[in-house]
Amino acid sequence: MNKKLAHLLEPSMALYFTVVFLMAGMAFVLEQYYLAAAEVAVLVVLFFYFRYTSARRKKAILKYIQNTAGAVDEVSSSALDMPLPSAVVNITSGEIVWANHPFSQLTGSRDTVFSQKISDLFPQFDLRWLAEGKPEAPDELVYQKRRFRVMGNLARGTAGGPVLLGSVYLLDLTELLRTHDEYQASRPIVSIILIDNYDELTTNLSENNISTMNAAIDVKINEWAAGRGGLLRKVERNRYFFVFESRYLQGMIDAKFSLLESIRLVTNPAGISATISLGIGKDGVSFQESYDFAALSIETALARGGDQAVIKDRYNFTFYGGRSKETERQTKVRSRVVANSLSELAGKSSSIFIMGHKNADIDAMGAAAGVQCICRKLGKRAWIVVDRQHNAAGTLLSKLEKLPEYAGCYISGQEALLRADSSSLLIVVDTNRPDQVEAPELLESIRQIAVVDHHRRAADYIQNVVLNLHEPFASSASELVAELLEYAVEPQDILPLESEALLAGIVLDTKNFGVRTGGRTFEAAAFLRRTGADTVDVKKLFQNNLDDTLAKYKIIQAARLYRGNIAISALDYTSTRTLASQAADELLNISGILTSFVLYPDGERVIISARSIGDANVQMILESLGGGGNAATAGAQVQGKAARDVLVELVTSIDKFYEN
Repeated sequence: MNKKLAHLLEPSMALYFTVVFLMAGMAFVLEQYYLAAAEVAVLVVLFFYFRYTSARRKKAILKYIQNTAGAVDEVSSSALDMPLPSAVVNITSGEIVWANHPFSQLTGSRDTVFSQKISDLFPQFDLRWLAEGKPEAPDELVYQKRRFRVMGNLARGTAGGPVLLGSVYLLDLTELLRTHDEYQASRPIVSIILIDNYDELTTNLSENNISTMNAAIDVKINEWAAGRGGLLRKVERNRYFFVFESRYLQGMIDAKFSLLESIRLVTNPAGISATISLGIGKDGVSFQESYDFAALSIETALARGGDQAVIKDRYNFTFYGGRSKETERQTKVRSRVVANSLSELAGKSSSIFIMGHKNADIDAMGAAAGVQCICRKLGKRAWIVVDRQHNAAGTLLSKLEKLPEYAGCYISGQEALLRADSSSLLIVVDTNRPDQVEAPELLESIRQIAVVDHHRRAADYIQNVVLNLHEPFASSASELVAELLEYAVEPQDILPLESEALLAGIVLDTKNFGVRTGGRTFEAAAFLRRTGADTVDVKKLFQNNLDDTLAKYKIIQAARLYRGNIAISALDYTSTRTLASQAADELLNISGILTSFVLYPDGERVIISARSIGDANVQMILESLGGGGNAATAGAQVQGKAARDVLVELVTSIDKFYEN
């Protein structure tokens, strides 16, 4: 029978007593005295029987409860006394409320553990992660040369009360973590060592001198690689392949890649010092991928001027060195090859677009005018993409627009998107960063892209370039385009105003031929002069009105010295990029100032212009702020920060540059 149904059929004992008592009373009233006495006797017997059975039932129930509670206590005790070191801690005070035997044994404080704070036993232990409800500590716990992962949970008060207690469990993962660390330390690092200026070093040298110099270079590289347990092989006359374990990489970084300095001790009879680029690939899933990272690092190092080490992992680039000035290459073979390739590529394109960087300056527009000349010679129509409202070359653009050859050639990025098709060619000048071009959407839409630039290569370089003339030793993009014109067109094909635009670009970036000038810079200027450039008209392109001149000197007046020879002018008002650049240039005319920075707020961003005529590499200083450029001229745009905060970051970056 169902237990619940049976329980319902069981009458209460009180009912039995009541019924028997009533029956005895009725028998007495009816004068049935014997029956009444018998019923009373039955009632007494039933009462004592009920008392007896009730007592026995209570004892059985108590015994069951005691046995069950004991079993629960035993199970709970055994659960708490797990083999992992465990403790219960007061979150507020950090005091240990309870600890099991393994915890007391680990800490060696069995008797006093309950009167201590957990921070007394483990000074580096922090309970914030537990108070925040996280199940695991963010860092491992090191205690007596053992390494633990700390897990835990919270015990909260009733009715949403505050956190009172937290339990922690220490998982000893020493052996596992040691194995993991050894695995990471033994991972292979692939590197490529390249002699940057090998051709310049060996020019006009006899075989004996070349052999002597090669031996000296080999000695320096072998000395640097010795003791690192790696494999070093010379694969070409100027290229070495070096594979080593990851455990040695940090030592190289701490030593600032000493090979960069020691290799300069090797010189040829003409006094030219050898320089190297070091490309390192790490964290590849295979040797092939690590080698690809190393090859990309070498390419990036060369595009940034060489004489530096570049590390490429799965996510980004890291740069070391690169403080020396770029070495000018005397040969123009590359310019001739690129001129021929560009002409061939442009001839096969359905439409051509020329684009510089945002807020285009005279160098960008001068280079664009030179490329426009090459396209016109080929009989191809080319459009120059520029924002007519926001640029730093308004005077030059106004003059060029008056020429019949430039009628309607200046368009916006949106207009270019409507004109572009699958066979279009985009030529980017004076920048190599995708986020700095005038119209990023146009860059993403066109498959055929050519780049002509002189800035040091940044980590976020324009990808999938079919033609690349990237020479960081050049003074300007205009200089590079002027060299292309020498091989692509006849001198009479160049309009005088185009020559002046190119010469103005060179003048702008060399500060009137005062910085970053080489033999090829003057050769390009001479070529442009012969093709009709008027130096007086070029100078007029840089003239300011009286208000702008006064504003420029107000910026100079706000400058303050830092480290004795660095001038920093931090403005709290909006200026223009042209005035900021001119003020930065003008500050270098002051005796004792070798480096200058001008920064000002511009809406949601802060603009920085930097110049240097000393040892400071302003490109490296501004790189950490997202900027770019070259050693003597650089700039940056910092989004979403106040000018005061950017100033602090700039000073920090300057200090870091000199500390390294």
